[in-house]
Amino acid sequence: MSGGVIGGRQARARITELIRASRICTLTTISLDGRLVGRPMTLQRAEFDGQLWFHANAASSTVRQVRVNPEVVLSLHDPQAQVWASITGSARDDHDQARAERLWHPGLAAWFPDGPATAGLTLIAVHPTAARCWDARGGQVDLIGPVGAASSGGPPADRREEGY
Repeated sequence: MSGGVIGGRQARARITELIRASRICTLTTISLDGRLVGRPMTLQRAEFDGQLWFHANAASSTVRQVRVNPEVVLSLHDPQAQVWASITGSARDDHDQARAERLWHPGLAAWFPDGPATAGLTLIAVHPTAARCWDARGGQVDLIGPVGAASSGGPPADRREEGY
C-alpha cells in the first residue's frame, strides 16, 4: 500500500471533501460502563474549520458519554470515490445557539421538530487529532496529521498500523 502524510490546509480540504460526499457518519463514543457505542450522525454542511459539529439532545446518552470520556471516533464513507476514513478526536458538548442556527438544515427536523429552538438542543464539537483514509481504487492509506484549526504539530502519525 502506498500513501503519505498530509496536514494543515490539505488535510482540511480532504476532510471537507469526505464530509460533502458522506453526509452521514458513525460517531463512536465510550459508554459509562466502558463499551463502544456507535450511532449515525448527520455531518455538517459547511467547510471543515478544524472541528466537526453535530446537533444533539443535551440529555442524550451520547452527550453524557462525551462529558465523561471525550475520546471519539468518526467513520465516513464516500461510496462514489470508494474512500473510507476514520477520524479520531476529542469531543465536547457546546450549546452555541448561533452556530446551531447556522449549521441547521431541514433533515434534522425529524429529531428536533422545533428547529434550532428545540428545547434541550446542544451541539457536539469534535476536534480531530488524526485521520486515516483508505482508497479502494488507489490502494493507498493517507495518514492525515494534525487537522484542527490550531494544530501545533505533535508526534507524527504512527505508520506501524498502515495495513488492514
